[in-house]
Parts: sequence; structure tokens; C-alpha cells
Amino acid sequence: MHRPPRAGGGEVTAPSGSVQHLSENYGTNAEHATAASRMPTVAEIQIPLAIDTPYSYVVPHGMTVEAGDVVQVPLGPRETVGVVWTVAETVGGSNLRPVTGVLDVPRLGATLRGLVDWIARYTLAPRGSALAMVLRLPDEAAGTEVARVAVKTSGKPPARPTAARAKVLAIAADGELRGKSALAKEAGVSLSVVDGLIDDGALETVAVAPEPVAPEPDPDHPRVPLSAIQAEAAAALAASLGEATETGAAKPVLLEGVTGSGKTEVYFEAVAACLREGRQALILMPEIALTAQFLDRFAGRFGVRPAAWHSGIGGRRRERLRAAVASGEAKVVVGARSALFLPFPRLGLIVVDEEHETAYKQEDGVHYHARDMAVVRGRLEGCPVVLASATPSIESRVNAARGRYGHLVLPERFGGRRLPDIAAIDMRRDPPVKGSFISPPLVNAVKHTLEKGEQALLFLNRRGYAPLTLCRACGHRYQCRNCSTWLVEHRFRRALVCHQCGYTERRPEACTECGAFDHLTPCGPGVERIAEEAAGLFPDKRIIVLSSDFPGGGERLRQELEAVAAGECDLVIGTQLVAKGHNFPFLTLVGVLDADIGLTSGDPRAAERTFQLLQQVTGRAGRGDKPGRALVQTYQPEHPVIAALLSGDAERFYAEEIAAREAAGLPPFGRLAALIVSGTDRAAAEAYGQALAREADPPAGVMVLGPAEAPLALIRGRHRLRLLVKTERNVDLQSYLREWFARAPKPRGNVKLTIDVDPQSFL
Repeated sequence: MHRPPRAGGGEVTAPSGSVQHLSENYGTNAEHATAASRMPTVAEIQIPLAIDTPYSYVVPHGMTVEAGDVVQVPLGPRETVGVVWTVAETVGGSNLRPVTGVLDVPRLGATLRGLVDWIARYTLAPRGSALAMVLRLPDEAAGTEVARVAVKTSGKPPARPTAARAKVLAIAADGELRGKSALAKEAGVSLSVVDGLIDDGALETVAVAPEPVAPEPDPDHPRVPLSAIQAEAAAALAASLGEATETGAAKPVLLEGVTGSGKTEVYFEAVAACLREGRQALILMPEIALTAQFLDRFAGRFGVRPAAWHSGIGGRRRERLRAAVASGEAKVVVGARSALFLPFPRLGLIVVDEEHETAYKQEDGVHYHARDMAVVRGRLEGCPVVLASATPSIESRVNAARGRYGHLVLPERFGGRRLPDIAAIDMRRDPPVKGSFISPPLVNAVKHTLEKGEQALLFLNRRGYAPLTLCRACGHRYQCRNCSTWLVEHRFRRALVCHQCGYTERRPEACTECGAFDHLTPCGPGVERIAEEAAGLFPDKRIIVLSSDFPGGGERLRQELEAVAAGECDLVIGTQLVAKGHNFPFLTLVGVLDADIGLTSGDPRAAERTFQLLQQVTGRAGRGDKPGRALVQTYQPEHPVIAALLSGDAERFYAEEIAAREAAGLPPFGRLAALIVSGTDRAAAEAYGQALAREADPPAGVMVLGPAEAPLALIRGRHRLRLLVKTERNVDLQSYLREWFARAPKPRGNVKLTIDVDPQSFL
């Protein structure tokens, strides 16, 4: 018997109204006495907590459970929920605690249970922690979904007619039900005019049923014809779908195409083929909150928007969508990485858009990469996985070269449009004037572009106004009190902010160290400072700043991205979020203000990430009817990454980077695991890190480096040390780590050990 521990504060409890309890229908005392002589059924039940092994519970006579059922069980002094992993009749079991109820929620299928097992084995996370990502229970606190309210004319004239009221009533006279905001917007009046008509009785409100969470996409909806190259790639994906249907297995496919080549339209045809077979499709995206343009493109191809799954959807609507997926009603889901764990019963296709994006790596809790787990789920489901990108990851490129992945290439932009011409501005020869950050050649190029009525983009991958604020009188630098990072000045908010933990303090007027006034100096630029400089250079132009930390969140960003796409601004200033697949048809010039910003770190993926980011952002130019160009400010135009970008020879970059990785034995030619030891007491964290290292005993083909202070040595008040495990490709990294941890001492107090297999961040 596995003896359950006492339940802690993180347990999951079952909603009381959704479970059939043991005391309700499971027989009389006489029946239980008869049942006592029978061989009991024992269920191994996995609890969604940080527990690696399932616990044994007896299944009472009269209750039937199957693998995958979500059940209620006692854990310590409380009731919690778990998932039945296996069921078997066995001798004994009289001392086991009973299952107390079965929840009325969709069963966790064999594929999802297999995915949980795979993630736990690969990441070394407890199986219960992996299960917690998959298991979602109804949230009673969410209440009922709020009904939509529409308005219509009542036939009664208003007591006080006005011109604005007449416009509203004229539009409402067609009898169509509209929301208040939609009616006000269509009439060009304020919302108060509509409210006044409701109060006056001229309009009446009507409750409208909630919108369907999953309208049916039409795979044969009229669409724009594909080019010959696109049609060939789409046919190859359709063939992969057919192979999966016939054999129950399919090789993942890397869909690589230059920016603007129409990769989305190609994999849309694979989605259409999947729908015609009566199966479901999942499209993963790195930034689901910024995908309104994508959802519109989907609606243009299939007639309706897909079901969207992300953290912004909550309450009963989230439950309705999950139920629609489980029932097969939701045919296509577009979602963030958590959508990978939805209970699809007939999953026929997985698409990972922008597969190179680091946003697919979860950096807290269970450290998994959604791209890699999508490939695993595709293998378990027997369905094809499409990895789409203009700048594929080195790992995907190598897998394609080795034949593990299929490889489809779209080498040209759709409609015969040219790729942008890219040139460097050598900052050693053409530096900006003192106190500014935009070089004269770039200023002139932006001015010329705006004079032609075209859009320009200035790109700097640094949020805020300045990354550091110091006092010129005493040299004091403003640092986060919880982290070993400088506070970033956000002038629009008049605040100094830590981008690691979120700590914020008011920007002082005088130095808090020496008291000197007017001596605080911002060092370096962020996008807010560039916006200030651009406003001085182009005072009569409409400027939009796109940064993820501006007030308004995802909705504000969505509106501003739509404004850029519609040509409602002249100059865009943005961080890396502008590089993520957006289509700005009026944008003809991209200026990269600091191309060297990502090349100075010790991250082994620094060159790859910088190349991907610069290639993506320069690819925003010239996607409409007019040709585009990009100017790149750099102090090292001879650097291999910059040289490859300028020459347009991506193949040369990939060849050199792959060769360098292979020579160094780095992924995908070797394997890495990062071990982070952290604690509020630095001495205790260091002592545990040293004790852990002493037990490493690496065999042949394994190297253990550290412990050493992490580049970000203090985050949220916790001191951090880092060990790095590097192995040859054929070494079973997970088995070695398990054996090491079995003989090593366990962390004590608040010292914590975090394991990250295949790390993406080296900070």
C-alpha cells in the first residue's frame, strides 16, 4: 500500500455538486458483508500534486471505475481529486481507503495519460505536477456565464427627440439585434445616447444566448488561389495526413518559408483536409493575445473564427470550450502552449506556428518545451505535426537534415513580391549626434519614407525609457531590492521597474543616496526614449509605440496592431513583439537601432536568436504592393550574424552555426540540463550546491560544471547558483540525473532545486 501523506495547502478539491458519493448508491451492510469475501478491485490513482507515484485505493462494491476516470478520494484529513491510472483485482486491500466518488467530467484518455507519463520522465518533474497541467475541473466560483444583452426598438417614440437619438433609432429600425456599444458605434454617438433611449422606453433590452464557443469551420469556403509553390507544399501536407490515416503514424514536417511566403495559407489547407476527414486540428501560437489578425485570416479562409484558448478566457466560457473540445464539437482550436493538453478525442493535426519562438518554453513549474511536446503528442495520437517558421530553430533544421522530419520550403514571397533590401549603418563611421540614438542616415531614410506617405518602423528590443538610472553626483545606481538587476525607468509611468520580479518605485526628484537634485541621469535607450527622440525629429507625424508593458494589456496591443495594419499611423516604434508574424502592408522601411544587443551574452543560442529576431523584424518591410528595405545600426558589421543578414544568405548562417554546435557538442549534437539551486540564505544555497556537486560522479560522456553564481544571482529575494550538465548525445541524461539525485542529499529549509532539461535561458 502507498500510504498517503497528509494533504497540504496546494491540494485540489472536488466541486461538491459534481461527484456521486460512496454513501449514495453503493449497497446495504449485507451487500458489503457479501462483497468482503470477494477479491477487491484496487485503483492506482494519481493525485495532481508534486507526487511522483500513484496511491492505491479500494473501489467499493457497486462502483465502477476505469482508467482515466476523475475520482474523489480521501488524502490525509481532506477530500481531493485524482485520476485513475490503472485498475486491477488483487488479493488483500482491506486496509486501503476507498474511492468516495466519480466526477462527472470527461475521462482522461490514454493518449493524455501517456503524454503526462512522457513529460514526467523527460523533465524529471513529479508525475502529479505534469498531471496538474492537464487536469482541469469545473470552477464553481466562476458562476454562470453572463448572458449577452442586445437592444431593439420598442415602437414607442422618445419623449425628447434629438438628432443623435434619431440616428440611433433609424439604424435600429431594421429589427436586427445589436449590443449597446455596437449600436452607438454604428450611429456615431456616445453610449449615453443609447442608455437614454433605453431609460426613455424607445429601446428595449433583450437577453441573447451566449455566442457558440466553437462554430463549424467550412473547409470548402471560397479562398484566394495558392501559387504553384504553395499548392505543391499543401499537397505534400495533405499526403502526410493521408499517410497518418492509413498507417496511424506520420513524420513531423518542417514548413520553412521566407517572410511573406504564405506559410499560413499552406497549413490552412492541411487544416481543411483534416476537417474533411472529420478530425480536429490544433494550432499553437507563441503569443495568443496578439493574434486578432491571424483569427481574421482564419475566418477569411474558413468562414468563421476558430475557438481560441488562452489565459484571458475564464469562467464558464472556458469550461464550455473544454467540453466542446472533449465532445468533438470544437473542430479547430488556436491556443497558447497550454492548449496542447486539451482532451481532443479525434486530433488529426497539430500546427506549431513560429516554432522557433522561446515563448514555447515554460520556465516555471514543469519546465517543458511546447514544440517538442507537440511532436510527442503527435506521435502518441498518430497524427502529423507541422512546424512552421521563416527562421527555424537549429534543432528542427538538423532533424530535417537527418530525415527525422519532412522539409517543405517556400523560397519566395507570395505574389512575386521582393524580399527587403538590407544594408548596415556602421555606427563607428556614422554615429548619432550626442544625446541621441538614431544615426543621421537612418533619420534621413525615415524622413524620405514618411514624405512618400509610407510607414516606417524603428525596432529596439528594450522596454521602458532607459535600462539604468544613476546619479551623476555620487554614482549611485538604482537597483531592485529583490533582484540583482538594475531598475528600468518607465517615464510614461514615472516609475522605476524591475523586469524580473515586478518591483516598482516612484522615480525620485532627488538622489535617494546623496540628496542631489537634477543629477539623475538615464543611461541607454528604451523604446520610450526612442519615441521621445522621434517626436522631436518628426513632430507632425503619428507615432505608435508597441511594447508589452504599456497600460491596457493585450486589448490595447490588439487595437494598435490593427491601427498599424490599417495605415492609421506613420511611424511605429516597437520591441520584439512587432516581429512575430504581423502583416503591415503599408510598412516599407525597418530601422534596427541596436543589432548587436543580443550578441554579447554567454548564451550558446545568442547567435541563433539574434539572427532569427533580426530576420523576422526586417521581414516586416515590403509585404504590401511597394518594395521594402531595412537599415541595421551596428558597431560590428563583420560579425557572422550581421554578415549573413546583410547578404540574405541564411543557408550560410545555418551551416556555420550547425558546424559550431557540432564541434562544441552542444544541442542538438549533445544534451544539456541546468540545475538551479536557490534559497533566501546564500550560505545555505552555496552549501547545498557544493554537496550536490560532490555526489555528481559523472561517467564517461558526462561533464558537470559548477556550482557557480548564476548570471542573475538574486531573483525575488532568492540567491541562485547554477550547475550545468553536458552530455554526449547517446547518454541517457535522465537516468544519470535520477541516479545522482538518489544518492545526493535532499534540499532542506527553503533551499530549492530546479531541474531544466534542454534549457533555453542561461540567466
